[in-house]
Amino acid sequence: MNIYIGNLSYDMGEDDLRQAFEEFGAVESTTVIKDRFTGRSKGFGFVEMTNDDEGKAAIEALSGKELKGRPIKCDEARPRPQRDGPRYDSY
Repeated sequence: MNIYIGNLSYDMGEDDLRQAFEEFGAVESTTVIKDRFTGRSKGFGFVEMTNDDEGKAAIEALSGKELKGRPIKCDEARPRPQRDGPRYDSY
């Protein structure tokens, strides 16, 4: 199960996310989304868990819980919508 994590502290790293979610089961991967130019966290990320039931338990337990000073938001990740055309405005 892929889980969206929002409202992350900018100090939160992938190891911190893994540690928080491993209490509920096996974590396949963690990703904190970063700005490609500055390398700074954008304040959200994803956790991939191997078992859906464990993922749902983690969402229920951790949503609203404070990590590194901020209450995180957890939800099942939705697929990204398809974009038409390039990701930049043409002039």
